[in-house]
Amino acid sequence: MRAVLMVASAAALSVGGAIWMTLGGAEPALAQSGEEGAPIVEIVLPDSLTPKQEMGKRAFDAVCADCHGQNATGLVGKAPPLVHKIYEPSHHGDMAFLMAVQRGVRAHHWPFGDMPPQSGLTPSDVANIVDYVRALQRENGID
Repeated sequence: MRAVLMVASAAALSVGGAIWMTLGGAEPALAQSGEEGAPIVEIVLPDSLTPKQEMGKRAFDAVCADCHGQNATGLVGKAPPLVHKIYEPSHHGDMAFLMAVQRGVRAHHWPFGDMPPQSGLTPSDVANIVDYVRALQRENGID
C-alpha cells in the first residue's frame, strides 16, 4: 500500500510540475554565453540584505558558489541556477534545500549530474542560505 501511495504521489507531482512549468512562474533571462563556467542566468540583485541574508550570502559564497555560481546564477557545465522558477518555494520548499545539503540530490531537473551531500553546514547555516536565495528569487520575480 505504501508503495502505491508513493507512486501515486510521484505521478501527481510530475503532472503538477509539468503543468506549472508550462503555465507559470517567472524566470530570469538566460545569459548569452554558453562557455563552460559562465553564469546561466542574469539576475538583478536586491538593494539590501537583512543580517540573516548577509550571513547566508557568506555561507553560500564559501560552500555553494563554486558550483551554483555567484549569487546563485548557476554555472554552465557545473550546476543549475537557484534563481530559477524550478526552485520557487511552492515547488522546492525550504526543507528541500536542507535535505539536498544533508543527503545530496539525484539529477532530475537539469543535466548536471547528481549533487553530492555537502559537509560543514549546520541547519542554521542552510536556513540562512535559503533566506539569501529566497531574497534573490523575490528580487527576480520568483515568489
